[in-house]
Amino acid sequence: MRFFSPRILVLFAALLPLSSACSQDIADTIYSGGPILTMNDDQPTAEAVAVKDGRILAAGSLADLGGYRGNATTMFDLDGHAMLPGFVDSHGHVVFGGLQALSANLLSPPDGDVTDIASLQATLTQWADDNAEAVAKVQMIIGFGYDNAQLAELRHPTREDLDAVSEDLPLLIVHQSGHLGVANSKALELAGITAASEAPPGGVIQRDENGEPNGVLEEYAFFAVLAPLLGNLGDEGLLAFAQAGSRLWAQFGYTTGQDGRSSGGSVEALKKVGAAGDLPIDVVAYPDVLESRDYIRANVSRAYADRVRVGGCKLTIDGSPQGFTALRDRPYYDPVGDYPDSYAGYAAITAEQLQDAVNWCYENGMQILVHSNGEGASDMLIAALEAAQEKYGDPGNRPVLIHGQFQREDQVDSFQRLGVFQSVFPMHTFYWGDWHREHTVGPVNAENISPTGWIRERGLMFGTHHDAPVAFPDSMRVLAATVTRRTRSGDILGPLQRVDVVTALKAMTIWPAWQHFEEGDKGSIEAGKIADFVILSADPTAVDPETLADLQVLVTVKDDKVIYEAATGAVASHRQYSPFSSDPVVAHAFMHAIYASMHFK
Repeated sequence: MRFFSPRILVLFAALLPLSSACSQDIADTIYSGGPILTMNDDQPTAEAVAVKDGRILAAGSLADLGGYRGNATTMFDLDGHAMLPGFVDSHGHVVFGGLQALSANLLSPPDGDVTDIASLQATLTQWADDNAEAVAKVQMIIGFGYDNAQLAELRHPTREDLDAVSEDLPLLIVHQSGHLGVANSKALELAGITAASEAPPGGVIQRDENGEPNGVLEEYAFFAVLAPLLGNLGDEGLLAFAQAGSRLWAQFGYTTGQDGRSSGGSVEALKKVGAAGDLPIDVVAYPDVLESRDYIRANVSRAYADRVRVGGCKLTIDGSPQGFTALRDRPYYDPVGDYPDSYAGYAAITAEQLQDAVNWCYENGMQILVHSNGEGASDMLIAALEAAQEKYGDPGNRPVLIHGQFQREDQVDSFQRLGVFQSVFPMHTFYWGDWHREHTVGPVNAENISPTGWIRERGLMFGTHHDAPVAFPDSMRVLAATVTRRTRSGDILGPLQRVDVVTALKAMTIWPAWQHFEEGDKGSIEAGKIADFVILSADPTAVDPETLADLQVLVTVKDDKVIYEAATGAVASHRQYSPFSSDPVVAHAFMHAIYASMHFK
């Protein structure tokens, strides 16, 4: 049985009296029949919502909204399910999410099946077999999402491990963090990486006992291989990425997505997809401020055009905490790998680069989103923001801290003083909480990763994110992790940092809408705002918090139009996406771009 009728629109001819109001007051759609959580503190719940021309006319009781019903009004029956504002992506990478959707799935459970080196090899082999036509045409294999912390061997695969899958074809796999990856011998050869190669600033080429590259490339050493992949995709490949990523976001209830650390090419691809009417959600992009200042200056806007806008700048200070490349203010607790006793990670940029970028954004009134994971990186950021504010004042640009995974409590105070909005990553407590407790920061400091409790103690707003493709843009996993902080092993990591369900929902709706300067249009269900909604299988405030991750996104509504509906009797799952199987043209373009990027580096 379907949750809703086709197109999810059900007419109830006798439910409400017909309105005699003038035509401009007649609703196109009235939503009712289930709990409605508005995220509006002045009216937290409603029985019904009336919509006209993609905007909310009113939210209130069913009786009070009867005057908005006319002969042509569609009555949308929620059938007992819960409706909320559409989710606003506090931080993610929509276009890069297309890579996740269009490559071998190397994620570990519950999002994939890779648990050790052998299953990783088997997954790559099976993917290559399933996409044999594309692989044979362009001579390349790629996978996304492996996590050494979840492999039985507790190590990165090596080039020898990947050579066992293919010695003749170049093979590249991307770590789940997106900050490192592994290449097989053929891929290293085509990329020109040898024993004599020097790592670029802010990057590491890992080596074996003989000094030969072992295949693992960190940060800018990895980006030097990966960046040409995206840069050489061409129109067809980038369009496929943008389409696949935006559809994946819609599947999890996001009506506004973010494309962090964009390139000019990826933004132009989003614009082209939007102009063709194929972008289901709004996407706000933040190009890299170290690489794209002219593009940012020419394109930044608070207004969307074809569902795309450039919101400001992105900057990255350090790397991945679970990959031991985040910059700490002290040594890592028990890092797994060949690290010296005093190893504390490293910055990907210099303090001078950081200050110059922050100053440019403040001088030009640009919003800046800064990736800072370790305490050492946040110390750098705080110093740069203090210097910029002393020089330029506060331009009202709402600077954003992205991740802030390891923070001291005094740093939370500093970010409050500096007016920094925190977009944090509580999903880490589920995916890597056990790893952080045992290896990165230790059992004491692990309690305070993603410190939402400290943030709320100070009365501050915050956003929560998935950082897809680091994790799938699974909104219910984001919600569950923020509320319960339960790890994969079942431990509760930092019970004092937990927040209630309504607070966690605000961090996915109205607060990230404020983060993006869009609180006047999005984030809550109230008169005048855009009719962006998500319909869940149950009211998240009325279920056992331990079951939040099991809730399903049934329907996503953008501008009063359904953009996603769960398959009959199916749980929304990333496994529904298999573009290579259905579109060999896209597969060929994608794979050819990867091969070309390696060949001509």
